[in-house]
Amino acid sequence: MAFAIFLIPCFAMGTDIAFSCQNADDFVGARAPGDIIIGGLFAVHSEMLHPEEEPIKPVIQNCAGFEIQVFLQTLAMIHAIETINNSTLLSGVTLGYEIYDTCAEVTKAMASALRFLSKFNSSEDAVGFKCNYSDYIPRVKAVTGASYSEVSMAVSRLLALQLIPQVSPASSAEILSDKIRFPSFFRTIPSDFHQTRAMTHLICESGWNWIGVIATDDDNGRFALESFGVQAMANNVCIAFKEMLPAYLSDSTFHTKVDQAIEKIVKETRVNVIVVFMRQFHVLKLFKKAIERNVNKIWIASDNWSAAVKISTIPNIRQLGTVVGFGFKNGDISSFQEFLRNLHERPTENNKFLREYIMLLSVCAHLEYHDFQTCIANQSQDDLLENDGSKPPLWRGDFLNANVEPGFIHSTILAVYAIAHAIERQCKDRDCKDPSAFAPWELLEELKKVTVIDDDKEVKFDSNGDMSTSYDVLLWKEIDGHMEITTMAEYDAERGGFIFVDEEKKKDFLALKKVQSTCSQHCRPGQVKKVTESPHTCCYECIYCPENHYSNQTDMDYCYRCNNKTYWAPINSTTCYRKTIYFLAWTDWFAIFLLLLSAFGVVLVLSICVIFTKNLDTPVVKASGGLTVCYMILFSHFLIFLSTVFFIDIPTEFKCKTRQALFGISFTLCISCILIKSLKILLAFSFDPKLQNFLKCMYKPIPTVVTCTGIQVIICIFWLIFRTPFVNENFSIPRAIILECNEGSIVAFGIMLGYIAALAFICFIFAFKGRKLPENYNEAKFITFGMLIYFIAWIIFIPVYATTFGKYLPAVEIIVVLISNYGILCCNFLPKCYVIIYKQEANTKSAFLKMVYTYSSKSASSVAVSQVSLDSKSSSFQGTIKDSCKTENDSVNGNCRFQVPGQPLIKGKALPKNAARTMVRKRVSSI
Repeated sequence: MAFAIFLIPCFAMGTDIAFSCQNADDFVGARAPGDIIIGGLFAVHSEMLHPEEEPIKPVIQNCAGFEIQVFLQTLAMIHAIETINNSTLLSGVTLGYEIYDTCAEVTKAMASALRFLSKFNSSEDAVGFKCNYSDYIPRVKAVTGASYSEVSMAVSRLLALQLIPQVSPASSAEILSDKIRFPSFFRTIPSDFHQTRAMTHLICESGWNWIGVIATDDDNGRFALESFGVQAMANNVCIAFKEMLPAYLSDSTFHTKVDQAIEKIVKETRVNVIVVFMRQFHVLKLFKKAIERNVNKIWIASDNWSAAVKISTIPNIRQLGTVVGFGFKNGDISSFQEFLRNLHERPTENNKFLREYIMLLSVCAHLEYHDFQTCIANQSQDDLLENDGSKPPLWRGDFLNANVEPGFIHSTILAVYAIAHAIERQCKDRDCKDPSAFAPWELLEELKKVTVIDDDKEVKFDSNGDMSTSYDVLLWKEIDGHMEITTMAEYDAERGGFIFVDEEKKKDFLALKKVQSTCSQHCRPGQVKKVTESPHTCCYECIYCPENHYSNQTDMDYCYRCNNKTYWAPINSTTCYRKTIYFLAWTDWFAIFLLLLSAFGVVLVLSICVIFTKNLDTPVVKASGGLTVCYMILFSHFLIFLSTVFFIDIPTEFKCKTRQALFGISFTLCISCILIKSLKILLAFSFDPKLQNFLKCMYKPIPTVVTCTGIQVIICIFWLIFRTPFVNENFSIPRAIILECNEGSIVAFGIMLGYIAALAFICFIFAFKGRKLPENYNEAKFITFGMLIYFIAWIIFIPVYATTFGKYLPAVEIIVVLISNYGILCCNFLPKCYVIIYKQEANTKSAFLKMVYTYSSKSASSVAVSQVSLDSKSSSFQGTIKDSCKTENDSVNGNCRFQVPGQPLIKGKALPKNAARTMVRKRVSSI
């Protein structure tokens, strides 16, 4: 009742001058005297009215759109100052205030700033020009505000003329951290850099990369958009569209721009996340239009409107989708809430804002909650001047508490306390009741060093004049049919991460991921992004990683390359696989087969050794060169079979060096011994004197074997020293590594084989010469066959070896070695073993003598005939020869002379009767 009785006269007496600016004092919205005056700049109204008459005059107009949330910030400043005055922080010194309404207009804010700069106690409120303002005492020592960054930028430049400290609880533009351009600006909130980074982190963690942005076309909106664009680009987030709305509702294009923005949102069906950097009254207009068009998206709110109750209470707000926002970290504001409960008891004569609010209560008293709020926002100061105030006001104590935005209230109180602590430091040694005790620039220096206790934590301004407090991540959640603004998480601005109070909050956060907002589908692991013709990197196609490449994360820009030497990957792979190492292992069926053949060859060699040892004194063994030669040949065969073992299993340096050298020297020893045998046989059964003389010179068994084998040993030594074989990893097969022996030098390998081939060819020639030996003992013929097998095998080997690769390459050489070894072994020894075992009657001395005698007789007769052979066409001439041979014998030496017409005289020798027998003995002894 007392409240109503007090207020009713106010309506009757004060409506004519309540809002019009008749003089400078009328310009002040709220004031209180004190030893030290602190200025305040708040956008209590959302717009300034513009005159319709022409011409336009430089008159400060009234404002419209009463902002409850900003009005509460002015009350928070008043409450903080009164609390400080009632405390011992500034003992004996009282703080006063002058709070001005900027109406969200730079022009009106500049007018207020000019009053701040005016000289203290000056009746004309004039700002005198000085080159040095060090001793100048302005009207205020410090300023709290303004509400919007655009206003703060303009005001701060003006206040910087006298270095008056300005502490803003709401201006977050990143550019205000520049101490060169804004040397006296401070704020009790983080800059937009942290907010935009927090937004980008939220977007990235939710898996979104295709978003829209709507911002106010003013300094605050443009700078926020620029900061967000940088953060988004750095985190691979693409902005599908940007819509800028006019900064002032009075702009004639405002509603058209809102319609265009809604059309863009509806058209971009893949964009399901919209970031909004706008003032509250802009958001209100946008959301009402979006509800009409049934737009359902995720809206990411900036700190300006994330906790705006008047927006969260819009009818059907739930139809818009989900609102996630970032608000300034709140603190304990219980004392302020108590202040609000007692607000109706306060006088209104020095607070025009409170008086206007009470008038609005009267005008809109008949409406329900949301309509009541809309009514307050839509009333202009001109409308209130026309109201007669006949309706009694109805105080709604819960209405103000319901509209409190804790983050802004807390930052406003923090700003006042920061200034108070700086004053307290400044007044330690001074009498601050005297307005000229210190200048604002001195307070500025103290403010840079001040520390404030906030919720038992020390906070202070950094080098950029910012307080690095954290953000509350707010989620608009429907509870019991009402939209509630809940705190989902905390964002640590310094560490750049989200902190959750409980699992329930974390589930709400993770639920955001269910909404997809991407230009393209996510590329799965194994795929890679291929940028399309779109200018945005977020629009791409997903293609498979090629062979030997992989990707192990979603949405990778490129595929990792496998180490081609040791790893491989199929197409569309998420990892690299180690290549399988291949070599001719002991367990391989083909290796086992070859080993069995080698083992059988060793058994065969040993069996032959046993047979020859038991039949040492038989003619067959003796005719084979004796046990020593046979043992040498058989030992070389054994070593050749043994060398195949070094071609199998994991190649090592020892195996690679040993196998070819062992094979080459063993085979050379074998061929050398067979060459001696070939020479011996040819020498024994040759009747050509010239050939016999040549063979006698050549036939030196031990030197020949040592020389021939020694040359091969020298070749191998040089090979092993200068270009030794080594273990090689063959990567020619994509998914495998073949361990093989690299011969080191193909030339040396070829020389070794070529030398063996040359010996084998000589041996073949000699054996071929003696291929018509006695039928029962024709070893030269079998040597010829053995050499032919050797040549065929190695001629086939060359192209096969050159075109074969893989783990079975050693098997090719093993096969050739076994074929040539078996061929020579079998051709040389199996016929003899057959005679020893199955034809024992032919393995006697008498049988050999008879066979040699028969062959020698035939050979001797053919030689005699060949010496006297004439032209068979003249039979009469043959008779003449016989007669002359009878009549013209040489009694001394038994020679017979033949004269062929046209030919020189031929001297022949008549063979004695025992010549054949004598030749047999020589042949047998030579064998």
